Amino acid sequence: MRKNKAELGESMLLTRRDAIAGVGGGLALLAVPSHAQAAYPSRTIKMIVPYPAGGTTDYLGRLVADQIQAGLGATVVVENKPGAGTTLGAEQVARAQPDGYTLLMATSTTLAINKTLYKNLPYDPVKDFTPIALVAAVPFALIVNPQIPASTLGEFITYAKSRPGLAYGSGGNGSPHHLGAEMLKTAARIDIRHVPYRGSVPAMLDVIAGHIPFMVVDLQPALPQIREGKVRVLGVTTTKRVAAAPDIPTLAEGGLAGFELVAWQGVAAPAGMPRPVVDQLAAQIGKLVADPATRDKLTKIALEPLPGSTPDSFASFVKTEVDRWADIVRNSGAELE
Repeated sequence: MRKNKAELGESMLLTRRDAIAGVGGGLALLAVPSHAQAAYPSRTIKMIVPYPAGGTTDYLGRLVADQIQAGLGATVVVENKPGAGTTLGAEQVARAQPDGYTLLMATSTTLAINKTLYKNLPYDPVKDFTPIALVAAVPFALIVNPQIPASTLGEFITYAKSRPGLAYGSGGNGSPHHLGAEMLKTAARIDIRHVPYRGSVPAMLDVIAGHIPFMVVDLQPALPQIREGKVRVLGVTTTKRVAAAPDIPTLAEGGLAGFELVAWQGVAAPAGMPRPVVDQLAAQIGKLVADPATRDKLTKIALEPLPGSTPDSFASFVKTEVDRWADIVRNSGAELE
């Protein structure tokens, strides 16, 4: 059974795996000069999470913080700073001292999507950050309030077409949730209206409460709600079914051929951080993601661990992702209010 699930959850980012993984994996990161280890860390490290507590980014940020704390003997404090499509938290980190004591749990939104979405972005995703390592890939799902008379994607599209202006929630302007719904709007030719929230969990809670009828949400926080019947899931946004929920069809299976939306999460710091410090942090993240127990834990909650990421491969990956997401933003027709 384990083999079949692995096959179902087969890498959601196969086409970009070479860009994600550094040559030789994370082994080269282990050779850190002793003087760097002695000097760092010597005080509290702050991990900025640009989303509210309870979501995927917060979960991964706390997982990384615990690893750094255990591995480097440091005190790590997680600070949630949501708002403005992650730009508030990102700008805070971009303007911080590059000394290793302010880190960012960065997302596709922060380092790739916002570059195209915002005309006056207060930071440069490539120039203002030091990429440290990727952590995980994130699949999404289309969920609806159980009162909506739709059990399949086809039924939902029919329902949405009968109600022009149907509202949907998202984790904020320019978030993958926002783009995913706009992609759905274009692919299904439905007229829907965006209601941005400060994070995907608050939006999902309003779907549960019936304040908004549907949304595209990261699967990790939605899975418990799906299993408890608080929301109904109509499909996942990956090209293959997700190992943690193999009974959920893909949106492509439901009739939207080629539909794919997968985001990623990683750790970054202000630009100009000393390489020995970068390597220490990257080694800890690499250790976390390669740990079998952690990998199993992430897979079970519908996240795909991304082992083998290095600072250099992550930096190259960010540059290619800026271009890739620029196409998605333009093709989706997403616009900021």
